[in-house]
Amino acid sequence: MSNNRLLKVGIIGTVVSALCCFTPLLVILFGAVGLSALVGALDMVLLPALGIFILLTLYALLRARMA
Repeated sequence: MSNNRLLKVGIIGTVVSALCCFTPLLVILFGAVGLSALVGALDMVLLPALGIFILLTLYALLRARMA
């Protein structure tokens, strides 16, 4: 995967994960479609995903700087 694509995926994933973690975006969406029982498990998925996307972004930046 090229550095630019890796960086784009990392940044987009970080922004989406951060929006879903720190705003009630998914809570409202899940409530609207009737899946509000799954809201309790969102933190177990979103926080690790946010960490992974942040690490991916940092890796892409480091890789671009070394090249």
